[in-house]
Amino acid sequence: MEKKLTLLLDEAIQAIESDQERRLVSVTKRVTDVNPLAFFAGGKRLRKTRCFWTNNSQDFFMVGIGCAHAITAEKRRFEQTHKQWKNVLAQAWVHNPYDVPGTGLAALGGMAFDPEKPATRLWKHFKTSQFIIPEFVLIKYEEKCYMTIHAYVGRHDSAQKLAVYLSKTVRRLLAHAQIPERDVAVVKKREIAPEKWKETVRKATEIMKKGTIKKIVLARELRLQLSDETEIARILQKLLKTQPNSYVFAFVHGNDCFLGATPERLVKVEKQSLLSTCLAGTAPRGRTKEEDAAIKRELLNDPKNREEHDFVVRMIRQAIEETCHDITIPDTPVVYPFKNLQHLYTPVTATLNANQSVLDVVERLHPTPALGGVPRAEALAFIREHEVLDRGWYGAPIGWMDDKQNAELAVAIRSGLIHGDEASLFAGCGVVADSDPEAEYDETRIKFLPMLSVLEG
Repeated sequence: MEKKLTLLLDEAIQAIESDQERRLVSVTKRVTDVNPLAFFAGGKRLRKTRCFWTNNSQDFFMVGIGCAHAITAEKRRFEQTHKQWKNVLAQAWVHNPYDVPGTGLAALGGMAFDPEKPATRLWKHFKTSQFIIPEFVLIKYEEKCYMTIHAYVGRHDSAQKLAVYLSKTVRRLLAHAQIPERDVAVVKKREIAPEKWKETVRKATEIMKKGTIKKIVLARELRLQLSDETEIARILQKLLKTQPNSYVFAFVHGNDCFLGATPERLVKVEKQSLLSTCLAGTAPRGRTKEEDAAIKRELLNDPKNREEHDFVVRMIRQAIEETCHDITIPDTPVVYPFKNLQHLYTPVTATLNANQSVLDVVERLHPTPALGGVPRAEALAFIREHEVLDRGWYGAPIGWMDDKQNAELAVAIRSGLIHGDEASLFAGCGVVADSDPEAEYDETRIKFLPMLSVLEG
């Protein structure tokens, strides 16, 4: 790899015309089989930014180590993120002979749920919008592995020296690619203001009975004290095993890691083909096949859950009508089962308009009624004023995009923020006019389970 990399870096350097110019170089090569999770674990020794992502069928993995370039935005975040991404694409030198999603120039990251709500120190390492082009990206797609290296070069850089450094770092990553087996235990749990949260639910129902707001999604926090600093790779390993139909993700910035296993796709784009998902309406799994089937029937026929689901379906249609054509939506939902929960599910397919990007779609979709409410502006105003929780990236878009118009973003639910030997878990539920605070509280307890179960062992 080193010799080929030297030749490609030298070709990129020779194309630079001024001493002031620095160009981002992206080189992709097919590699022998690498365990993505072990590669992520190996990156810990380098003390660099790390990202992990797998889709809900676990046939696509993307792991990023280090940061070659950061795309951040505080104001007008969708517009600014798209503008910076386009500038990077226009100036980068890319060598990628593979038509494989995620190979070549790619960025991973996410956004805050609500940029207008003041952030707390809980999310000090996570910006309003933060996408990373890693130094090293491993893609595993349909059992084949690819490595992309990103680096900035200048006119007087030595291609050979840079290639030696980059190749040596890759070897270090692969040499330390082992998944730690050490587990931790939860030694203390503390719910953050549960009674105040129930009172907020009551206040929301009263406002909805008197006004025009139809739904408000309220979230809360469960804080954990762990027996020791947890190994993120070990937690991801457990999530991959216990949540096989979910997007499993981790973003490590500084000493903190935001991770989870979310069932909810926001949008996927392959070239111009778009897929979005409505996943709203929740029920537990049964202890037997008969009980599970009974709960499924009840969920399909429950007025509250069907209304909540229909809110999201209508909103997704309205949002993508501005950016897409050939929209197809089934008339009725089906029930999609996960390990701990089952949800009402409706897929939405369309063709992205030629002048639109995935970020244009995300801007119109976020937040869906499943995470914000209906109408959106009024529901967000209530959340901003009354919700105790600093959501940070919880409930917000996370995912990746590449230079071939491929992208996939999910909604960051069933998640937690880990900082050393502490963890904050997040869960929310849709509140409507006739909601019962105790029932909604119980629903959030169920939604804590995917993360709580892997941390508790």
